[in-house]
Amino acid sequence: AAIGPGRGPYPNVPPNSGGTCYGAEKAALERFTQGLAQEVYGDGISVTCVSPSQVVPTPGTVFHNLVTGMDDPRGEHPELMAKAALLLATEPLDKVTGRVTYSQQILKEFGWVNEAKGTGVDQDRVGSGYSQV
Repeated sequence: AAIGPGRGPYPNVPPNSGGTCYGAEKAALERFTQGLAQEVYGDGISVTCVSPSQVVPTPGTVFHNLVTGMDDPRGEHPELMAKAALLLATEPLDKVTGRVTYSQQILKEFGWVNEAKGTGVDQDRVGSGYSQV
């Protein structure tokens, strides 16, 4: 149950609340990826986790003002996520299983793209703690 504004100990709910839960869920998914990868490695099954290096323009990310429009140059083309997923699905198990990575980071590492930018690539945006394991 929720208490409306002005009542109880939480009179002001910030407009960007929920970040803690989002971060916890993302960290749990990353750790789950690594644990499951270890459990099924002997069966020859690869388990990986990939996130976009930049915000992918969608109606939702435009609505939440993460990008200005579907053609925002700060956004990442969906094709880069598709390429990263293809790379992770086709590379040998020993090279990718258990990886928690970002789309452009893994594409650049394996030579699928020459230029990359965003989280996991830029020096000031190295990624989450789990992606560094």
